[in-house]
Amino acid sequence: MPRPAWTLYAYQLIEPDEQLDLFACREVRVHLVARQLCLGGHADRTLCGGLLPAQPRWRALEKVWLRDRRLCPACLTTFEAQRQGLHSNWADG
Repeated sequence: MPRPAWTLYAYQLIEPDEQLDLFACREVRVHLVARQLCLGGHADRTLCGGLLPAQPRWRALEKVWLRDRRLCPACLTTFEAQRQGLHSNWADG
């Protein structure tokens, strides 16, 4: 059975640890990261454009996380746009 073009497996979730990274989000938020690196993009960025923490705690993205109040609103907006095909996570060549 072929896999659909869009899937939750294409994303990972990062959770902040007890010491928030100086350059990452300073709020206690969880962020989404595309598993597939964007060609010509930044490999160290979340969907909202924030820098990844120095040692992120990775989690598989599950549907329940999409309703979590700690999920970054900008990451969720980008995720929904990609889900609807309005914004690709691949750079335009």
